[in-house]
This record gives sequence, C-alpha cells and structure tokens, in this order.
Amino acid sequence: MFRLLLVFALALSGTSVWAQCASDDEIVQFVDDYVQKQPAKALNAGGSMDDALCTQAKLAKALEPHMGPVVGYKAGLTSKPAQDRFKVSEPVQGVLYRDMMLENGAELPAGWGTRPVFESDLILVVGDAAINQATTVTETMAHISTVHPFMELPDLTLAKGEPITGVTLTAMGVGPRLGVLGAGIPVTNSAEMEQALADMQVTLRAADGEVLVEVPGKAVMGHPVNSVLWLMSKGIELKPGDMVSVGSFGPLFPPVKGKGGASVTYTGLPGNPSVSVVFK
Repeated sequence: MFRLLLVFALALSGTSVWAQCASDDEIVQFVDDYVQKQPAKALNAGGSMDDALCTQAKLAKALEPHMGPVVGYKAGLTSKPAQDRFKVSEPVQGVLYRDMMLENGAELPAGWGTRPVFESDLILVVGDAAINQATTVTETMAHISTVHPFMELPDLTLAKGEPITGVTLTAMGVGPRLGVLGAGIPVTNSAEMEQALADMQVTLRAADGEVLVEVPGKAVMGHPVNSVLWLMSKGIELKPGDMVSVGSFGPLFPPVKGKGGASVTYTGLPGNPSVSVVFK
C-alpha cells in the first residue's frame, strides 16, 4: 500500500488532492511528537479519507528513519467492538514497520507510547504475488505462507481533545508503535488452515489470568483472511513476504488492564500457540 500511495501522492503533486495532504511542517511536528512520545495534533481532522491516505504515505516516509521500512499493512478496527468505539462502519487501513516487531515474551515499560493500548491480533505472511488475483477466502489462503500469533501494542498518539476518527487514525497509519510477533506456523495445507483460522478460539488474558477477550477466529470480518481481501479491495498490491495484520479480535485495552502484562492464545491453531508481553 505504501508504495502505491507514495506514487499516487507524487503523481498528484500540485493538484488539489496533494494540497489536502498534511503539510511538511505538520509532518515534521507529528514525527517529533511521536518519537518523543508527546501528545500529537491530529492530521487531516475534518478531511477526507483520500486526504488521510495521502498523508499516511507521506508520514510513512518520514517515520522510516525511526521505525525502519514499511514491511506490511494492517486492517484496523476489524471487529464490531473496535468499530463501535471509534464510530466507523468499516475497517481502516494502515502500515507495519520493521522495527516495531518484538520477540515473544518482550518486556516493556507500561508507558511504551503516548496513549498505549494492547489488543489480540494475528499476522498472515504473503507467499506469492498471485494473491492479488484472489477473490475468495479459499483463493487467498492458497497464497499465504505462514500464520503468526501477534499481539499489537498500538499508540493512539493524539492529545486529549484531538479527534480520533477513521480519517485521523488512517492519516497516522492506524497507530503503529510496537507488537509482539510469535513464531510462524507454515501453511502446509491451506484448506485445513482456513478452517482452523475460522474455528480457533482467541483468548486475551491479563498477567493474573483474567480473561479480557475470548472469541472465535471468525470474529474478525467473518474470517481473518477477509482482512486481506478488504485491503486488496482498497487498491493494495501485495508482494511475497509482506505481513498483513488482520486486526483486533475484540476491544483495545490500556496497559493498566493487563496488571503487569498480557498474553494471547490461539486454541485450535497447530500447537495452540501463544504470545506474551510483560509491562514493567
């Protein structure tokens, strides 16, 4: 997506659409606030989704020295509770950066971001470019190489009082900050994995064992792979190795709800894998 959006933005330089991108000064200030973990001003507040996507591409380029290159894409707000919280009727699209990925069991300060939250998620890795011709879950699944447990640790970033809407979330890339990435599960039988992803139970627990979320895989858009199809429907062209975050299997929680950490278990995937994080 970033590659397409950047080309799109540059191609429109000087037109009214480019003019609706956040200004260079706004981008510089946002990046500075983001890096310093200071509350930021919303980008494209009151603008359109096209404005937000233009800004997202510009911001991704500016964040690259701090976050590494874009390595994939995210479908945010893919569950009904998440959509209800942010008053949107469909998901939003964002980006993933190389340096946001942490190993399983990572230890973090509870204030890892300006307005940090955590959520149960999942990452699918693209196996080959033929995925871009897929139109169904089954066709798409045939071009997924690995499935990774993933607990995203987003940062809502914006100062209190700033509007957090589908547009402002999109403009900032849907709040990427960190995420705990589990070991990849190879897709050796796409039909079996497709069924497992639909039927698995995704359980998010606080450090003391309290269950915060427990839902089936189909809680994300009817099937997690539908997030990939949705992103492609928005014009994203995937390439081998791209990561796709399917989105939250339930609401987002502030660190205090984790009581010192959190874990996500995927019962029904091969090996019933899990990922965890410790909040120091």
